[in-house]
Amino acid sequence: MVHPLSIRCCLTHGSWGGEGAKTLHTSFARLRGVYTNRRAHYEYELLERFEAGISLTGSEVKSVRAGGVDFRDAFARLSNGNVDLEGLYIPTYDEATYNNHEPRRTRRLLLHREEILKMKRGLEQKGLTLIPTRLYAKGRYFKVELALARGKKLHDKRRAEAEKTVQRELRAL
Repeated sequence: MVHPLSIRCCLTHGSWGGEGAKTLHTSFARLRGVYTNRRAHYEYELLERFEAGISLTGSEVKSVRAGGVDFRDAFARLSNGNVDLEGLYIPTYDEATYNNHEPRRTRRLLLHREEILKMKRGLEQKGLTLIPTRLYAKGRYFKVELALARGKKLHDKRRAEAEKTVQRELRAL
């Protein structure tokens, strides 16, 4: 089966392969790219996940597509019946005009009322927090996966690392 991008590339660049095809295909893969918060899986025990839309400006959308998103200090907060994402780093877009965005601004997350209430009930339990785990494109919209999480203790992290090592050794055999 011929991939639709191959046909488009053939019509655009006059060949089935070559440098043009590679560039077009990698830009398509980056558009569908998934940014994951790998540190969250190490630092937290993820209990329940939610998918939320994210409100972005035009320069933020172009910057996300170009790459460089950082989850390092990101977390979500419930305020006035809304969920806001704070600390997510989206670099400024170089080709944007004077109205470029702030890299670490607070961004509104779009969720159904029932989901927000479910999160609120979860956050009322002691020791739970709301953290972003993934940022990805779904159709023409960007989505954020949030997780209700409990912080791991040091001995939990060691146990998880030991289990990963055992699984890796079993796969090698």
